[in-house]
Formats: sequence, structure tokens, C-alpha cells
Amino acid sequence: MDKLFRGRTLVIATKHGKEKIIAPLLEQHLGVKCVVPEDFDSDQFGTFTGEIERLKDPVETARQKCEKAMAISGCDLALASEGSFGLHPSFMFVHADSEIILLMDKKHHLEFAVREISTHTNFNGAEIKTYDELQAFAETVMFPSHALILRKSRQSPEDIHKGITDTVRLKKISEDLLSRHRSLFVETDMRAMHNPTRMEVIEKTVHKLLHKLNSSCPRCTTPGFSLVESKSGLLCENCSSPTRSTLSHVLSCQSCGYQEEKLHPHGKAVEDPMYCDVCNP
Repeated sequence: MDKLFRGRTLVIATKHGKEKIIAPLLEQHLGVKCVVPEDFDSDQFGTFTGEIERLKDPVETARQKCEKAMAISGCDLALASEGSFGLHPSFMFVHADSEIILLMDKKHHLEFAVREISTHTNFNGAEIKTYDELQAFAETVMFPSHALILRKSRQSPEDIHKGITDTVRLKKISEDLLSRHRSLFVETDMRAMHNPTRMEVIEKTVHKLLHKLNSSCPRCTTPGFSLVESKSGLLCENCSSPTRSTLSHVLSCQSCGYQEEKLHPHGKAVEDPMYCDVCNP
């Protein structure tokens, strides 16, 4: 990994202060020098508040950010992150932060992407009709250390006020909106520089990226030898029928195409009959 990245300049495609948590980790572990492009506008690829719609999926959006940052800076090594917020894909009624980090290396024609899904988030929103209701909401989402956004309504692009981090401004804007519209919509500001909890998830995702880069291909030593497929079929301990549980992981190198299949990646040679469709239909 050292010989691939050490001594190179890496551009971080952000306008929301993500470099504060990302740059020290990359410089320490990859030996790169991190820069942020001047006048880089990541909002052109979509905003959380919907004024600009995100047209691509998170990975492709991160790729677009890297391409744009490299064009501005002249670097051939770039990193971008893209966050998505909503309900957790596995836990009903639980909010989640899904972070994608993409490292693009044009010099070696390589890309490394990782994803972290975390329930560690204050993502939320509510329709408010009184200032007392607004204060109660603010307390639940860690205001003022985490900023708020106020707007006319959930769907409206009008009267949007972002980055509210003090009670004076919160009260002034909310009273104005309530006097004119009788209600308002409040939501957590999920931009990284205004959301320390999201920054923690981004940091965790960077560590996941570094772990991936530390796994080198046994054949060509290219970093990023990693999981591309999970195969089910772990045998039931009772009846020996294949179950839906993971039997093996397939690891692959994006450079030379070498693959390895590792049996029992979770340290289990057989599965409990309670997870068997034959023994427990």
C-alpha cells in the first residue's frame, strides 16, 4: 500500500469540512498530502434539503465528485464521501446514516469503495406549530451542538434557513415563519460541518477504507483484495441440509482478477437447527 500512495497529493472532494476528520487519517496511514479544492461546490450533485435533486446513486455521485475535484486540482488521486439518511434497511422505524467513501486512483486505474450503515444518527424532522414544540424537538437532536434547518414546509424549497446553531437565531427565524405560515418544518442539518455525530460515522467509514487497503492481493499485491460475494449454504448441524446462512466469502482483486473462496468466514462450520428451513420450517 505504501508504494502505491506514499508521497502523492490526494484531493478531498468536499465543501463541508470533512477534511478535518479525513485528512489526518489518510496522511498518517497512506503517506499522502491532502488538499481541498478551492471553490468546490458539492451541492451541484444534490442537497439534503432538496433544492437540487441527487440524480445518481451514492457511489456514482461520489465518483462524480472525485472527477470534478481532480479536474479542478490537477491531482490524479481523489476521495469523496456521500451520505444518505432514512430508515434502516433491516430495522423498522429506526433512522440510519449510510455513508459511502470512494477513493479514486487515476494513475493506477483503481477505485476503492466502502459503505458504513449506522444507527448512530440524530437524523429527524417534524412539523411544528409552536415555539415550545420546536424547543422540545431541538433537545432531542442535540441542538445546539448539532445544527437545525427551518423551512416553510417539508416539500417547499422556500424560506429555508440552514446551519442554525444558537437559540437567538432559532427563536427569531421560527417566530417569523410561524407568524406567516402558522407552522414550519424543522429538520436536523446533516451537512458534516454541522453534525458531529455524522462526522463520527464518516471517521468509522475511513477506518473501514484503510482496513480494505491493508488487504493486498496474494498474486499481484495490489491493495483492496476484498469481499465481492457471500455464498449461502452452511450445513445444518442436525440434518446436514444447506441453510441460508453464509458458507463462504469470495475475495477478489480488481487489478489482476485473482479470486479466493474462504469457507466459514464467521467461524461456524455448521448452523444451529433453528435457522434451518427443514428442521424449523
